[in-house]
Amino acid sequence: MAVWFQFENYLDQLKNEIELFPNDASLWMIPKGVSNSPGNLALHLAGNLQHFVGALLGKTGYIRERELEFSTNGKSKEYVLAEIEKAYSVVMSTLTSLSEEQENELYPVDFKGKIVKVHVALSHLLAHLAYHNGQINYLRRMLYV
Repeated sequence: MAVWFQFENYLDQLKNEIELFPNDASLWMIPKGVSNSPGNLALHLAGNLQHFVGALLGKTGYIRERELEFSTNGKSKEYVLAEIEKAYSVVMSTLTSLSEEQENELYPVDFKGKIVKVHVALSHLLAHLAYHNGQINYLRRMLYV
């Protein structure tokens, strides 16, 4: 099934979106009626992928601190990009080493309350990545273009 190239494309898009913000402070702006800043969404994606792909599939030992993904504020673009790069590295190394047989095995934990195969969990994670990428893009254009 080899979905790694789709993750690669969306993670590249995420890095590009973050780089397009005009300055560090702009990553942490939250317009009225919006729940999360672009910076928090990017950290959330990095943490999510390092947990669900890295720790659970790649056995990296990553310990997720989900609450920090949403409470961190004021970090530099370089910090956010470094977190995305960590996720990129672990996703690519894990997914490119998965065999088709492994993709058809059961995911190591219940996923959203269901027992699913690895490829189903990866499809959900890819959609989650794309969804938040779109939010980040929209927030950037809404605020700065």
